[in-house]
Amino acid sequence: MREYIRRAARRLIGTSQATIDTIEPGSIMVAPRRPIDRFDVAAITEVLDLATKIGAVLLDSGTGAIDTATQIRFVAGVYGLDDVDVDVTYNTIVVSARRGATLPPITTMQTVQYRSLDFTRLAQVDRLIRRIRDSAIAPSTAHRMVDAIIAAPHPYPYKVATFAWGLMAAGISVLLGGGPLVALLAFVTTGVTVTINRLLNRIGTPVFFQQVAGGFIAVVPAALVFEGGERIGIEILPSQVIAAGIVVLLSGLSLVGSVQDAITGAPITGVARFFELLLMTGGIIAGVGMALRMLETTGLYLPTITTSTQFAAVDVPVRVAAGAVAALAFAWASYAERRALPVAFVAGMIGVGVVAGSSFIPVGDVIGSGMAAVCVGMLGGLLARRAVTPPLVVAVAGITPLLPGLAVYRGLYGILNDQTLEGLTWAASALGVGCALAAGVTLGEFIARTLRRPRIAAPAWARPARWRRGGNRNVW
Repeated sequence: MREYIRRAARRLIGTSQATIDTIEPGSIMVAPRRPIDRFDVAAITEVLDLATKIGAVLLDSGTGAIDTATQIRFVAGVYGLDDVDVDVTYNTIVVSARRGATLPPITTMQTVQYRSLDFTRLAQVDRLIRRIRDSAIAPSTAHRMVDAIIAAPHPYPYKVATFAWGLMAAGISVLLGGGPLVALLAFVTTGVTVTINRLLNRIGTPVFFQQVAGGFIAVVPAALVFEGGERIGIEILPSQVIAAGIVVLLSGLSLVGSVQDAITGAPITGVARFFELLLMTGGIIAGVGMALRMLETTGLYLPTITTSTQFAAVDVPVRVAAGAVAALAFAWASYAERRALPVAFVAGMIGVGVVAGSSFIPVGDVIGSGMAAVCVGMLGGLLARRAVTPPLVVAVAGITPLLPGLAVYRGLYGILNDQTLEGLTWAASALGVGCALAAGVTLGEFIARTLRRPRIAAPAWARPARWRRGGNRNVW
């Protein structure tokens, strides 16, 4: 039995690593090529421009500033530029190659003006970095490949992504205790929200006002259906629909990246991302608050919130399955590759399962969410090795069902209904849960990186005498 468990664990951990893991200091020899002549300005500029483009895609996808800088430095080192300074801030990448004391450095800069959720693009760049490492493709070829990745359309049509967002909201509503009617209402409401926000984005509306519109739309249909349901004897809890909509709006924000930057040594970028997160959350709160006040002026009052995320033992399997479906749907809506979808499903199941288990012991929501995030970050990082998927995809999808949408709504509801102390308590709880999720994922990924550091097979194009023989193959 022990041998069987050991073999199963070895299969889970895998024999490969995520790309960022393989370029940790000491795990791979940098600059296998001959260094570029310091007088060759064109060659140096070509490599720096390539590394900057790759870094822009990574930063755009939510990768932390430190990991982005590490991979930029690695790409430059593979092509022979060892003395490179990389500065990654909130939306700017500056890469400078030193050429000695007598020559001025060569610098490239790129500004990331957008934020997108396209995990397929992130995975393709991840594989491109592996190919640069293993096959030593020419910089010009790598340029064409990264340009094709950036210019490529999303792998799924917008209708498929909209369906996936709706499916995610339905899963979140069931996770919060809702039934089939609540799930259907959450699905339709989120589909309308995503469609309207997409139209607003096309005409250049700032993201803050898109969040306001999303928060407003999340409330009104739930309130109208609640009012109509009371008249015909159908009972629903609008808080479950509203909370599901809030989670969908929160899921696109860089919660993990902001806290990860602050923890790993990029405080300026972390503060900027966290301020953006607070501002966008403020937009959601403003939209929800406007809708509640408008409904009250028409004489429609929502019921006092009694929904709880506490798990009864009999409900655990259904809610865990709903959380797993929500995680899969988020990865699908974010244009993740098909191979990443089962991994996201497992990560969501692990996260919700840990939260469900922690609800039976008195640890509190913040600690329970942190424990779940550690497990998601750790096991997600290990599963990402088997699926050749960037760990960020798994981590973000795994914690998405755990985002504190209900706590945000409870806090706002309390503040607007003369329950200031209770409202502020729930708002602080939401902030604590969000930080615990992001910090837990960061810790889990760190544990996953240190669990096993397999030797990296020597590239086929480079097997000089400095390599030593190990087993039946060349290794570093």
